[in-house]
Amino acid sequence: MEKLPKVTIPVIITIIILIIVLAKSAVTIGSGEAGVLYKTFDNGVVTDKPPLGEGFHIVAPWNKVIVYEVRQQEILEKMNVLSSNGLDIKLEASVWFQPDFKNLGKLHQEKSEMYKERVLLPAIRSAARSVVGRYTPEQLYSSKRDAIQQEIFEETKKIVEDQYIQLNEVLVRDVTLPPTIKDAIERKLKQEQESLEYEFRLVTAAKEAEKVIIEAQGKAESNRILSASLTDKILQDKGIDATMKLAESPNSKVIVIGSGDSGLPIILGNQ
Repeated sequence: MEKLPKVTIPVIITIIILIIVLAKSAVTIGSGEAGVLYKTFDNGVVTDKPPLGEGFHIVAPWNKVIVYEVRQQEILEKMNVLSSNGLDIKLEASVWFQPDFKNLGKLHQEKSEMYKERVLLPAIRSAARSVVGRYTPEQLYSSKRDAIQQEIFEETKKIVEDQYIQLNEVLVRDVTLPPTIKDAIERKLKQEQESLEYEFRLVTAAKEAEKVIIEAQGKAESNRILSASLTDKILQDKGIDATMKLAESPNSKVIVIGSGDSGLPIILGNQ
């Protein structure tokens, strides 16, 4: 009985050590994540192999695994920029990005887990200032927002493409102008709209007047042609035809008295 504790204590110690080693060696990478392996006694960060993927991994207890989120992420940035004429503009943009999975080791080695603050945000600020500085407040307020968004995306992408960051999209969510400038632009746009509406009414009225003139000219030309074609002989023949039709009517009592100036009979009815 006295020997039992002497045997049990080493076993317990061994089990504890194994548990500690296992806890230090076992790494679980979650969904949408990847792990960068750091070898304490072998040149540090592993950059020549793919990072550890999702799931359970066993590593040496003296090594470390730094876990990164590799799914698409969003970062919202609000900044003050200057327009082409030096006015202060407030710009709000969303950036969709994710770390380059294949080069995650290099990203950690060169930029660390602070890569968003050290690389991405300065890049988006620099691109936004560069792009917005090419446009006037009027252009920023109205027609150029989509073009500005695309240009900011392209310039930011150029900056971060060799920094192991995958840029997916840049969305300009809001552009805020100084109140006085905004009011002036809105008044100008309203005046331009009213001017366009007035011009449209003028063009419509001119087209209607032209239509009336054309119709009148058509009627006048038709009457002229008709008058030129109606000779006395034609009128006399038409009168005879009409007289014959009236005479053949069963409901009419026709009395012919002499003839008219045109040589046609004068017809009286039931009156």
